[in-house]
Amino acid sequence: MGALTLTHTIPFFLIFSQERQPMRPLQKSHKLDNVCYDIRGPIMQKAQAMEAEGQRIIKLNIGNVASFDFEVPEEMELDLIANLKHSAGYTDSKGIFAARKAIMHYTQRKHIKGVTLEDIIIGNGVSELIGFAMHALLNVGDEVLVPMPDYPLWTASTTLAGGTAVHYLCDEADGWNPSIADIRAKITPKTKAIVVINPNNPTGALYSDEILLQIVEVAREFGLVVMADEIYDRVLYDGNTHTAIASLADDVFFISMNGLSKNYRACGYRAGWMVLSGAKEAAADYIEGLVMLASMRLCANAMGQYTIQTALGGYQSIDDLVAPDGRLARQRDLAYELITAIPGVTCVKPKAAMYLFPRLDPAVYPIEDDQEFVLEFLEKEKVLVVQGTGFNWHAHDHLRFVFLPHEEQLREAIGRFARFLKDYRERAATAGSSVAVTTSA
Repeated sequence: MGALTLTHTIPFFLIFSQERQPMRPLQKSHKLDNVCYDIRGPIMQKAQAMEAEGQRIIKLNIGNVASFDFEVPEEMELDLIANLKHSAGYTDSKGIFAARKAIMHYTQRKHIKGVTLEDIIIGNGVSELIGFAMHALLNVGDEVLVPMPDYPLWTASTTLAGGTAVHYLCDEADGWNPSIADIRAKITPKTKAIVVINPNNPTGALYSDEILLQIVEVAREFGLVVMADEIYDRVLYDGNTHTAIASLADDVFFISMNGLSKNYRACGYRAGWMVLSGAKEAAADYIEGLVMLASMRLCANAMGQYTIQTALGGYQSIDDLVAPDGRLARQRDLAYELITAIPGVTCVKPKAAMYLFPRLDPAVYPIEDDQEFVLEFLEKEKVLVVQGTGFNWHAHDHLRFVFLPHEEQLREAIGRFARFLKDYRERAATAGSSVAVTTSA
């Protein structure tokens, strides 16, 4: 046999003798330059670092109900277990038949007309479906009307899809109702959709039929898609009822979103859905885009889907929690009472959802940077909340508090907040600020 020749190989010793160059730094995509989600942002990272050091943090920053001893209904858990053997394969890209059938029946109870099985797409939580809605709709430069304050994922998803979120005012002086005049003033030829978060996160507002009808009229006049985030539609207090905005018209195109995470305390099941209704023929090409995106991700979490039918058709334990003597209602009342007893702090009492969005009077609390304010509160008092600007509020004068902890822990957390604000007021007064309230708290 002839000798082997290695004329096109690198000598073995040179592989180790050559100096290796460091890998170039990798930069994130410019698509993320204006995307933020401060609920899980740098303040949360600081809290995690403090916990790693052994410090105990009271977390009032996120509505993760399971963290506060709220349990998924037992019949849902049993369905999950019973259907594990059916959950290994891909489902239909829109979702399993039984789940979509149950959602269809739910829309009928909400008086939304003309919804068929094909008008329902199940996703890995509403968060995934928000992304679908924006990516299928928006070209670069298109605009979407988003409430201010908002649930920040709506703004982030609009931006990531190449659009521009234009924030319309929800008026605190009017119970956090949307300002129809401000909505109209911000519509341009580039406006494609309007987002309605009702019941509202972060304010806890619940919109009247009169307000919803005015929004529908604006959408009709300007040919806008209405994207309705109704994830808290059963978390209602004081006998209030919720109207699905899509039930109010059939000549406007609606995307209504809901899921298991809040009403059924199943955040980790990642089971949400979108319902398409109204002027579907006019939106046929857009709907094709939504179906394409659903198909690209193959299917939603199968195990979560198998609990939807039982959740929607079973005993609605959320009603017990929001009843006057229910745990959620008691905690709302307590948190509201304690927060508004602090000098210089006011709050619109929430009619729904799981949050307080109190205002800190700027004359008493001259906050220049609410993120730094929240960070200082975390470091000094070991309580984690979210600054108002994290919800795209325009001023540094609001915070969002979750009232999910047990009453004892709520008292402790808000007591620490009162102590922190007393120190802040005294420092502000020393610095020459006009503190116009007593400091007895």
